[in-house]
Amino acid sequence: MKTSRLLHFTAAMVLLVLVALSPPLVSGDPARRVKMTLVRDAAALGAFCLDGSLPAYHLDRGFGSGSNNWLLQFEGGGWCNDIASCVDRSKTRRGSTRFMSKTVVFSGILSNNASLNPDFYNWNKVRLRYCDGASFAGDTQIGNGTSLLYFRGQRIWNAIILDLLPKGLAKARKALLTGCSAGGLSTFLHCDNFTSYLPKTANVKCMSDAGFFLDAIDVASNRTMRTLYTQLVSLQGVEKHLDPNCTQAFYPEPSLCFFPQYVLRFIKTPFFILNSAYDVFQFGHGLVPPSADRTGRWRRCKLNVTACNPHQLDALQGFRTDMLGTLMNFFRNSTRGGMFINSCFDHCQSALQETWFSPTSPRIHNKTIAETVGDWYFEREKEVKEIDCPYPCDKTCHNLISAPTDSL
Repeated sequence: MKTSRLLHFTAAMVLLVLVALSPPLVSGDPARRVKMTLVRDAAALGAFCLDGSLPAYHLDRGFGSGSNNWLLQFEGGGWCNDIASCVDRSKTRRGSTRFMSKTVVFSGILSNNASLNPDFYNWNKVRLRYCDGASFAGDTQIGNGTSLLYFRGQRIWNAIILDLLPKGLAKARKALLTGCSAGGLSTFLHCDNFTSYLPKTANVKCMSDAGFFLDAIDVASNRTMRTLYTQLVSLQGVEKHLDPNCTQAFYPEPSLCFFPQYVLRFIKTPFFILNSAYDVFQFGHGLVPPSADRTGRWRRCKLNVTACNPHQLDALQGFRTDMLGTLMNFFRNSTRGGMFINSCFDHCQSALQETWFSPTSPRIHNKTIAETVGDWYFEREKEVKEIDCPYPCDKTCHNLISAPTDSL
């Protein structure tokens, strides 16, 4: 299926386009580059990227009052759900550390500049490189006749944590697990497990950025994302690492627990959901996947929301309504959870400086994403759950449609 072949790199491409289309970074951004660390002991745990290379992360050491605080960020980049797409992925930076850049820029929530990241700037910050294709959740391997594919995302996650514990993570006082896109989905899947590694006295919380992927019905009345996740869970041996309370509740369809909307109520650790109600990745691959728009009647709308006809706008507003509906129980009943659901046509907002914290950042009730997340984490306000008014009312959005999502 053409759509599934594209999904394993589309999220990463959306991020690149966002950088290109967004306004310049605020003055003083150091664009700090951080070197890669290979996990040398990973082989002993059977933790390999798709192609058999060692997994990796980037660590920027904390300082001052943040020396014992830790922020871990899962990298995103879509998924692969069949042998062919996973083989293709294994030959790219999304499936092998051999093809990855050996340094990455830390900005937004990873910035070490107090004026750009006021609450987390001096924490130990780690970016976990993504090279398995199943949101760090698979645990099997398959030979395709000519080579071996390692679906070992769960072991990669464990190996990186075990590598970081003696480097100070074992003594963490405060910790935040986060991630973007497929990495944001990883946050839902690994949040409670992360908490189990840390001291009982640590203040541990989790935040997903653009990871709240809906079990949506697309415009052709198909469940494209459900089909993708069902295939992915089966291929990569994910089921045994899904939340057992969730899989029991949704038996005989355990793959539903790969969707955040179904696993959310089983997560015990305090959780924050950062998402656009008009997430451009989900717009292009959940609501209007290429398979549902073979005649191209959605193309102009996907390129520019002002070109959408009334029927298409209704579908977009319906998607927002569905997202908010799945979040209502969390909104009403979670006493420790937080939310920032805005109406910008965007995807991933915490890693880019201009959307995280800058003069042009998106706002709800005149508060940036960084300020809202900080208020939630440090409990500066009793309840931090922000839901934006529907498009087109938000004038703080500087991107309408961020990318031609059906051509990436």
